[in-house]
Parts: sequence; structure tokens; C-alpha cells
Amino acid sequence: MTEPPPEPPAAPLPLAALAAAEPAHLLAVLLEVCASPAWAAAVAASRPWSDRAALLAANATATARLSPAELAEALAGHARIGTPKAGDAASEREQAGLRGVEPSVLDELAAANAAYEAKFGHLFLICATGRTAADLLAALRERLPHDAATEAWTVREELRRINELRLDLLLTAES
Repeated sequence: MTEPPPEPPAAPLPLAALAAAEPAHLLAVLLEVCASPAWAAAVAASRPWSDRAALLAANATATARLSPAELAEALAGHARIGTPKAGDAASEREQAGLRGVEPSVLDELAAANAAYEAKFGHLFLICATGRTAADLLAALRERLPHDAATEAWTVREELRRINELRLDLLLTAES
């Protein structure tokens, strides 16, 4: 019987420690950044990273190469905008701009999310860090008229940005 992969670290990791991590541990850490096993495997396979820029380039490449099914796995790891996952620190941190928002704005977000999901078949993904509820609602309404190809590109770009922010948080111990 194999043991489950180790839990991701509670504290940030310097780049050198991340690059030197045991494969199972590294995959567990990377899966906390992005829920796609294909993304995590691709980023892990790109090490060693000479610097932060090399790690972020690996993120960009891995994100761009996700198949539709792999992208769906990545999206499954994200909370719907307007409803952060309780107990999920990343979700709560990234959607902090929604704290204390009027219930009517949350209702508008829910309706816009439903329209988006009906059109595109997946949740609305956006890098919510630093954005207010009004910003998020405006972005959702702006993207709703997109065609499928434009929106697919936009979703990948937003995923890349989210992953980049999460990788940066992971590396904050690096000097």
C-alpha cells in the first residue's frame, strides 16, 4: 500500500527549497496552487528553475498547454465568484473584496454567474485579488458577450494570473 502524498507546507518555501523538494511533496504543493494534475506535473518537470521568472514561465507554458479536460480540472479547484469556499484560505483571501457587500450585489453576481455558466459550461474564472464586488460584476458582464474562443483564451490568462499570484505567495520566504 502506498502512502498518500505529504501535506503541502504551511509556511512559504524559498525557490531553491521548492526546486529541491521530493517529487510527491512538490506535486502536493503545486496542486495547492492549481488543481490540475497535468499542470502540476508539467511545472514540476520543468525544474530546476534558475529564478522566479523561470518558474513563472513554466506556469505560463503549462497553463497554455492544458487540454479542455485538464482546464476543467483546474477550474474545479476554484470557488464561484461571490461564494468563496468556507475554510479555503486561498478562496477567502482572493475574494476578500466581497466581504461586507450588499446582498443585492451578491444576487446580481449569482444571476450573472448563472448566465455565464449556461453559456460557457463552466464557472466564471477571474483573478479576483484586489478587486471589489463591483469590479467583478462589471468584468463578468463584460465577458459574457464573448464568443467561446475568446472566452477560452481569457480563462487561460486568468488562470495563469491566479497561479502566478499563488506561486508568489508560496515563495514569499525567498529573499
